[in-house]
Amino acid sequence: MMFTFFLKSYQSGILDFCGSDVKVKDDKNGPDAMLGFRMYDNGQFSKKEFIESSHPNVLKAVIVGKKAWGLFCGEWSDGIAEGSFTKREILSEFENKGIVIPESLKSEFENMIWKKVQKRVRRNSEGIVE
Repeated sequence: MMFTFFLKSYQSGILDFCGSDVKVKDDKNGPDAMLGFRMYDNGQFSKKEFIESSHPNVLKAVIVGKKAWGLFCGEWSDGIAEGSFTKREILSEFENKGIVIPESLKSEFENMIWKKVQKRVRRNSEGIVE
């Protein structure tokens, strides 16, 4: 489910920027995209300059989608906490494109929003101007 979520989110243009260069090299004997993603998730490529895969474009898309989720969750939760936009606006982008967000990622997003709202309330109650 995660693999499909990140791939669809990348392909739809929602999660297609992660702020870093993801290098995936074509290797006919390398792991397919799904196995390569599991290996990436387990940290098996952390010391390598590039990742090899028999499906380099798909693997790159999924890794960028995963990294982008982390980046954008932080930015979206900041914007929601300050009132620039609503959670509904963000979630509707996925819904409109037929992308189902896995429950664990929804929870992560909810928790991040909650923490940022609480931090903002605390700072405001202490008179700290942002």
